[in-house]
This record gives sequence, C-alpha cells and structure tokens, in this order.
Amino acid sequence: MTTADLREGLTQQRIAPDAQAFVDMQSSPEFQQLRHRLRSFVFPMTAFFLAWYACYVLLATYAHDFMAIKVIGNVNIGIVLGLGQFVTTFAITALYVKFANRELDPRARAIREELEGPVK
Repeated sequence: MTTADLREGLTQQRIAPDAQAFVDMQSSPEFQQLRHRLRSFVFPMTAFFLAWYACYVLLATYAHDFMAIKVIGNVNIGIVLGLGQFVTTFAITALYVKFANRELDPRARAIREELEGPVK
C-alpha cells in the first residue's frame, strides 16, 4: 500500500464540508477560542523577541564600549548577546511547540472532527 493509497482512503472516509460549513465554523465559539489562544501566545512572544532584537541592535550600534567588554578571553558581551539571539529563537520555538501540542492541536482536532467527522 502506497502513501497515495493511504491518502485516498483517508479522504474517502471523511465528509467534505461545503464552503458555508467553513464560514459557520469560523464564527463558532470554538474557533474563536482557538484563535484567541493562538494570538495570546504569538503576539506577546513576537513583541518580546522584537524588543530583545531591537535592544541588541541598538546596543551594537550605540554602545560600542559596553559591547566590547571582555567576558572570557576574546569573547565579549556583544558575542554573548549575539549568541543569545540564537538561543532565544530556539527557546521560543520549543515553547511554541509545547504550547501548540498542549493547547492548539486538541482544539483544532476537535474542530476538524466536528466539520469532517472522525477518522475511521
């Protein structure tokens, strides 16, 4: 059995909702709650990261003496904060995956099953 066969079998077992069903679901309380939960995570994290990045850029541009302070050997604060940008990116990604698995995916699955029926 190929992947295409599996996909065909899956789509044959699900109900294909019409356009009005999607419009109705979009205005449902369940969908609105899903959007609210997503936005309650994404917007603050985006604001935090953009502020942190802007702070780093401003320090690199205007605080040369501060960024040049040596921490260990030839490693200065600028390098540490620059690497902190990468660490922050990975940390936010990990937090989002955990949040999505716990909060978003179950709600999205319930909405999909309400629209298309359960997978058989």
